[in-house]
Amino acid sequence: MKKELPKVYEPQQVESRIYQMWMDNNCFSGDPDPKKPPFSIVMPPPNVTGQLHMGHALDSTLQDILTRFKRMQGYSTLWLPGTDHAGIATQIKVEEELRKEGKTRYDLGREKFLERVWQWKEKYGNRIVEQQKKLGVSCDWNRSRFTMDDTCAKAVREAFCDLYDKGMIYKGSRIINWCPHCITALSDAEVEYVDKPGHLWYIRYPLTDGSGDLVVATTRPETMMGDTGVAVNPADERFKDMVGKTCILPIMNREIPIVADDYVELEFGTGAVKMTPAHDPNDFEVGLRHNLEVIRVIGDDGHINENGGPYVGMDRYECRKKIIEDLEAQGYLVKTEPYSHNVGTCYRCHNDVEPLISAQWFVKMEPLAKEALRVVRDGEVKFVPERFSKTYINWMENVHDWCISRQLWWGHQIPAWYCDECGHINVSREDPVKCEKCGSTRLTRDPDVLDTWFSSALWPFSTLGWPEKTEDLKFYYPTSVMVTGYDIIFFWVARMIFSGCEQMKQIPFHTVLIHGLVRDDKGRKMSKSLGNGIDPLEMAEKYGADALRFNLITGNSPGNDTRFYTEKCEAMRNFANKIWNASRFVQMNLTIDTCRLPEKLELEDKWILTKLNTLIREVTENLESYEIGVASAKLYDFIWDTYCDWYIELTKTRMAVDHSESRTAAENVLCYVLIELLKLLHPFMPFLTEEIWQALPHEGDFLMTSEWPKYRPELDFPAETDAMEAVMDTIKSVRARRSEMNVPPSKKAEIILMTADAGIYQQGTHFITRLAYASDVTITDHAPENLDGLVTIVTHKATAYIPLSELVDFQAELDRIAKEREKAENGLRITEAKLKNEKFVANAPEAVVNAEREKAQKYRELLAKLDESAAAMKG
Repeated sequence: MKKELPKVYEPQQVESRIYQMWMDNNCFSGDPDPKKPPFSIVMPPPNVTGQLHMGHALDSTLQDILTRFKRMQGYSTLWLPGTDHAGIATQIKVEEELRKEGKTRYDLGREKFLERVWQWKEKYGNRIVEQQKKLGVSCDWNRSRFTMDDTCAKAVREAFCDLYDKGMIYKGSRIINWCPHCITALSDAEVEYVDKPGHLWYIRYPLTDGSGDLVVATTRPETMMGDTGVAVNPADERFKDMVGKTCILPIMNREIPIVADDYVELEFGTGAVKMTPAHDPNDFEVGLRHNLEVIRVIGDDGHINENGGPYVGMDRYECRKKIIEDLEAQGYLVKTEPYSHNVGTCYRCHNDVEPLISAQWFVKMEPLAKEALRVVRDGEVKFVPERFSKTYINWMENVHDWCISRQLWWGHQIPAWYCDECGHINVSREDPVKCEKCGSTRLTRDPDVLDTWFSSALWPFSTLGWPEKTEDLKFYYPTSVMVTGYDIIFFWVARMIFSGCEQMKQIPFHTVLIHGLVRDDKGRKMSKSLGNGIDPLEMAEKYGADALRFNLITGNSPGNDTRFYTEKCEAMRNFANKIWNASRFVQMNLTIDTCRLPEKLELEDKWILTKLNTLIREVTENLESYEIGVASAKLYDFIWDTYCDWYIELTKTRMAVDHSESRTAAENVLCYVLIELLKLLHPFMPFLTEEIWQALPHEGDFLMTSEWPKYRPELDFPAETDAMEAVMDTIKSVRARRSEMNVPPSKKAEIILMTADAGIYQQGTHFITRLAYASDVTITDHAPENLDGLVTIVTHKATAYIPLSELVDFQAELDRIAKEREKAENGLRITEAKLKNEKFVANAPEAVVNAEREKAQKYRELLAKLDESAAAMKG
């Protein structure tokens, strides 16, 4: 007994049941099948601290569409999910819990603290996974990875040791980006630059020999206690006699040298620049060239350290205020100017980053960047849209060594042990028991952990089992496509590419599909501070996950931001209901148990099959070229307009005749086209399509594992399609004119159709009669002799003439026009009276006055149209 579709589609009742059915039947499994070509995606791992937001929803929907499409095309597909341990974010969460207990991580110690983090991860870490399932994502959950699981941990250790053995990882003291709030180093990619208003302070540095002084300009006087020199440009005539001399550092009363270096810009400030090698990357490089002392004055917590003279213990910005006061009091402050400049901020907490000298672990980027640049330039890795390859190349060409150590406890601890006897650094794949240099067993492990992005950089191959040579790795690597936002090209995409090239000697993926941000309806970025975030799960609960998915995809184009309108979710729910109601009509009228195309096809059958054939080819091509938004728009238009509003309507007379050959043919075509449409739509709206498909005659167990529709040349009927569209064009044109004239469908009228292609229209006369509300249709090859009293409607291949007297009750229409005219005249009189009032025109806002002028003009235009209509009716 066939399953009958309920009268109303209720996604809340359907979606969880359908998803569980897929899960129970292992439909998402990604097992290598050598008989099929591979297709694989590794999911950008969301943070375990994460809550699903619209960006995740868009990212997951795009990947799911591609995966479902390729699965139905017959590929051996693997969409591999996972989560990221999110070093800083997760540690902050757990430390917040400890603070509520009046404790810090130091009260627990490293081991106990990490136990607490793992407990937190077990409790909350799967939250975002369960939320993703609500959207219908069809990834292989049995293969889910975590960046700190045993497999990934082994890969991280192998990559670190390999790069260290090659001399590409080193430890050294360099200027790094330091977040005093998160108390950790940051990479260049983790610093966001914000233009902030500040000041340029001009400070006098007296020459030691008493012959004068230098004036330097600085935006950061709080670092001057660490000044170890003043630099000028060697071409600057103003200072040529000072180079080689020394000056006195104010406040600290320390003698420092004056050096000449091309780094100094002649036009900036006074031409003399204070050198603070411990707190500025450029000063550090100048200091190396001139052997300047390195004195750090700001500590890890953003407070002045023991080298800060009278300002020890002050916050850096508190120190700034006090030092300016002291410089002014002691006569060293020359002047102050407003000055806006870019200030580095932490990407996570948004506090100002402090550049400072620190001993950290680094990856040498120059040798890695070379191959990573080549594979993109040569097209081995393609960006969609292509313009983002330029963004990538520009960054890689100017990349600095990557600071990979973080002063955290949660993360992959650096596999380096320091010998307490000889100081040798032991880096090892296994925990060492003695120093490889002196044999001492007194070893201390480096307390730092690796940057979270270090483990994420290995994701495309660590998730497949590397460094072991697994079957998954052999079959699915390189992966097929990486779907991600443009905001993490530097953070992640670049690092995956150079890591894949270095560790695997192969690119990690062939294509990078870049999508934009999901913004609110005003174009603003969604954020907690603005309070404009929209919960995708609330939208899915209210409108259905399919409606949410289709909303996110329709109108979306690669690389561009998209605005989210709640109203569009409602429109997409209406689309889902349209499909449901059309499917119910088809299903309830089916008398066949199997669906196959008949040998004898009517005109409208050949038309719909030709249009479907074209749709299959175009949607397939769109998906292959990642034009997912274009494909969704074509499906929407075809299903709503071509299939539901036209083809179903065209077949209703045939469906009304029981046990006829024509009805059986119509049933088969209706069912065939609907099933093919459900397949095409399935990657976009998986729940709705699976539920309907299960209630229709079908082969196989699940729509999601059925075969993707193919273009079939034998189903192209160009002549019949042209004929049907000519008939439809006439019907639409007649209906449009009747609508303009407010003629109800119940009022039938004769149609005289003049055409040189009588044969075309004779096939569709019955459609014109029924759908253009004709009392009779006459086809002729010449126009009527007298056109008076006839409404003329011109279409592409014909001209239709309709007696006006059959369309309109003249007196009733003249009475209606007279009433409208009286109403318009009254409106115009009131509006013109306002505009003649000088006080109104002088005192009302300009926008209000202009609105009244526009209103008056519209009344005049309406009166002219009404007069024109009345004149035409009177002859």
